[in-house]
Amino acid sequence: MPLVTVEALEGRSVQQKRDLVKAITDAVVNVYGVPRDAVRVVLRNNAKEDIAWGGILFCDK
Repeated sequence: MPLVTVEALEGRSVQQKRDLVKAITDAVVNVYGVPRDAVRVVLRNNAKEDIAWGGILFCDK
């Protein structure tokens, strides 16, 4: 059972998440040759105050 985890900053719409999950699932099915229902995708949305780049929180950029 393939498990794909995606971490991103918050702010994506539900439709964008649907589209991403479908595209990832399609890719795993095509490359790994597994059934669609075997693919698990976890979306982790991080608040901008919980992620930093170069020592600066994204909420401060």
